[in-house]
Amino acid sequence: MSILERPMPPLNADERTTLESWLDFHRTTLAMKCEGLDDERAAAASVPPSGFTMTGLVQHMAEVERSWFRRVFAGEQAPPIYDPQADPRGPDGGFELSEGASLHDALATWQAEIARARERCADRSLTDTGRFMDQDVSLRGIYVHMIEEYARHNGHADLVRERIDGTTGV
Repeated sequence: MSILERPMPPLNADERTTLESWLDFHRTTLAMKCEGLDDERAAAASVPPSGFTMTGLVQHMAEVERSWFRRVFAGEQAPPIYDPQADPRGPDGGFELSEGASLHDALATWQAEIARARERCADRSLTDTGRFMDQDVSLRGIYVHMIEEYARHNGHADLVRERIDGTTGV
């Protein structure tokens, strides 16, 4: 039984409530998939030779949150979290684990980026834009992309978690 509560998003709400609720649903889903894992199991490669891990996935999602909400939407010069030498305009990264990386720390960093994302979006319209690849991108478009990003990676997390300890169905 999960200690996290994952409420069902409303099925008949205004657009903003719908988008934010589904994004939060998927954020909570990822957190639930990490429950009960220790650092060793969370750092275990899913299917060698792939280095894909649950800790790496959480780190990646922290980078994705930072990239889309802070860099793209808010126009901040926020450097990459896990690879300071990486090009902040490049792929979101974060999958590689450094020496001493822990799931606990990755989750805390990810939650902090989610909090910052919510702050950046709180008083903004869905039609407000940021810049991505020399094009305007609306907050609406970013929300849709983030829902897609989480849905895809939550599918990966399903498989990794099942491989780690047989847990399915979260």
